[in-house]
Amino acid sequence: MDYISHPFVVPETMQKRTYQFSISMNALEGNTLVVIPTGLGKTAIALIVAASRLYQNGGKVLMMAPTKPLVEQHLRYFQTHLAIPGDDNTKFAMFTGEASPDKRTQEWMAASVILATPQVIKNDIITGRYDLSDVSLLIVDEGHRAVGNYAYVFLADRYIQTAKEPLILAMTASPGGNKEKIADIVENLHIKSIETRTENDPDVKPYVHEKEVEIIHVDLPAELKIALEDLKAFVRDRLNQLKQAGFPVIDQSSLSMKALQEISAIIQQRIAERDASGFAAASIHAELMKLRHAIGLAESQGCMVLKAYLNKLLAEGNAPGGSKASKRIAYDPRFMRLLNRSIEWKEECHPKLLILPDLVQSILEESPETRIIIFATYRDTVKMIVDTLQATGISAERFVGKANKDQEKGLSQKRQIATISRFREGEFSVLVATSVGEEGLDIPSTDVVIFYEPVPSEIRSIQRKGRTGRHSTGRIIVLVTRKTADETFQIVSRRREKAMATGMKNIVGHEKKILQTALPLDQEELQKAKETQEEYFSGPKIIIDDRELVSKVAEYLSSAGAVIRIERLFQGDYKIGDRILVERKTSRDFVDSLIDRDLLDQLRDMARVCPKPVLIIEGGDIYAQRDIHPNAIKGALAAISVSMGITIFQTRDPGDTADLLLVLARREEENGFTERGSSQKETYESLASAQEAIMSAFPDLGPKYARALLTAFGSLKAIIDAEKEDLLHIPGIGAKKAEMIYELSRRPYP
Repeated sequence: MDYISHPFVVPETMQKRTYQFSISMNALEGNTLVVIPTGLGKTAIALIVAASRLYQNGGKVLMMAPTKPLVEQHLRYFQTHLAIPGDDNTKFAMFTGEASPDKRTQEWMAASVILATPQVIKNDIITGRYDLSDVSLLIVDEGHRAVGNYAYVFLADRYIQTAKEPLILAMTASPGGNKEKIADIVENLHIKSIETRTENDPDVKPYVHEKEVEIIHVDLPAELKIALEDLKAFVRDRLNQLKQAGFPVIDQSSLSMKALQEISAIIQQRIAERDASGFAAASIHAELMKLRHAIGLAESQGCMVLKAYLNKLLAEGNAPGGSKASKRIAYDPRFMRLLNRSIEWKEECHPKLLILPDLVQSILEESPETRIIIFATYRDTVKMIVDTLQATGISAERFVGKANKDQEKGLSQKRQIATISRFREGEFSVLVATSVGEEGLDIPSTDVVIFYEPVPSEIRSIQRKGRTGRHSTGRIIVLVTRKTADETFQIVSRRREKAMATGMKNIVGHEKKILQTALPLDQEELQKAKETQEEYFSGPKIIIDDRELVSKVAEYLSSAGAVIRIERLFQGDYKIGDRILVERKTSRDFVDSLIDRDLLDQLRDMARVCPKPVLIIEGGDIYAQRDIHPNAIKGALAAISVSMGITIFQTRDPGDTADLLLVLARREEENGFTERGSSQKETYESLASAQEAIMSAFPDLGPKYARALLTAFGSLKAIIDAEKEDLLHIPGIGAKKAEMIYELSRRPYP
């Protein structure tokens, strides 16, 4: 049986491609990493394997992708091409975190195919809303992300441990040219075989569309050349300071990110040795990072983006909690001269932006139905490009991530999907995107991709190029500023792409060697892990603040059998029973928040609302984090322990922290202080505490500003009824906070 005649595949909707069937059949034999060029139908392979597993093994298929627009795209594809017996409304489910947990649990039970972002699945698994035991196929899209602390790594481990008949299919167009990274991906996803195809393979070549690459060179204008001279003089001065302090430094022209990382490693070693020169060098290194970023903006982005960044540095330097690095830059006379000159920049002077409208217009005049994607690294640049194109009558919209940054609001996942849908349907011609648009999106009529700047990453470059040439000949245009890092990045990217292509050819020959680096759980360990999972719901109970899920502590707790609930906690990061609140700080964050933020106020609030407050300091030596006299840190620890009555523990790493939390939770259960074993205690000691907690829940406020507002206005109602001008009179409440309080208090729900 081929996949066109498969009982679960809608035959008239799919084009038969031999290589897809061949890869799919091999993928059914064991955990497989599929590496094929963008546009050759990785999703079709996933669908064929999914149809076969559902037909032969039953159970569920879980397909994960990094972004909601990509998940929504996969959902439409599966609904179109996969014919599962039953009600389509319940057989397919999309999880992206917007539905309530109870609704997700119900949909999980009913669905045969679940398409989801990995983070929401990870959170649900950690909290025990469902498990992966009945999942007969786990599909990992954009599998190159399965490194480090990304959710794919945790979920692959949990799946292998708990599923009755596990099978993993991972897919990517660009795993990278680094053999070590490929080995990490293989190990993290428990891969047994690798299936690769290149554009030159005989069974693939008929389906590959030509991509024309055009490089457009521009020259820096005089304004930016002068600005660069000032910035490079800054850098030379800071490098000389490091050299005089005994640190090995390189020439300013060779100041790559790799070189800065090597310098940072030496600095951290000095700090660990309690060498005072290391602390001063760390601050100089921070200056170099900021200056290097400014140089990059001047070279590849333009004068208006650089101007905005210079003003940001000035604001950081003048802020009460600003870093020493920001203050030294802001107070330097050369910086002030550069900043004063930038005031005269009233419009963009970089040639890239000046030529872009004519370039886009000429493409659209030649072919009015063309869809164009412009990629830019920074949101400020995206906004500038959109504004410029719209001003010349070209229909363009931005496509950025959901996070709000500085004054600019991001796009929610719902708006991202709507934007892509309208672009696909031709409501506008140009999509201007940051990196969020690089992965996976299939927009059939995208004929042209424009790089506003080259990117050194071969993965990102390939992903960008993959947005065109998927269904017909594609055109790629790269804007490069002469004699700048643009030229370097263009060369580096091309070299890395070639290295990756060569590496992928060699993977098949060296597959056994690569796969040997993956050390799967032996049968004894696997059985032990499964027994642990069977006892999952009898473990100690811990409530975790939803903002703590970025750490690996929650993963360790889940793997150890803890019963976890996720909530937004007003104080602390973990709640154990009715008596214990735990605040977790890394060593660096502890010292930073002690100096730059209101750590003591935060801990004082926690101590006031619970009988047994605990502070966990996780990681290295707290005395070696910053250039602070040890007695100052000891004084703070004494105040926290003696004056506030907070128990302080130090742990090595997230795993050690999880072990300590489990010990605390088990002791509470043994002593009978669980929710089941005692009456519910009131969390807040007084109505005043409750009022402060309610006000603290407003975004960006916290206990300090909540108390200030309540003291000034006298009640929650008075604050909510206040005009923005009245709110601005409170110290620390600026225009942004006042606007947020005013608007949030009056906005209709939902």
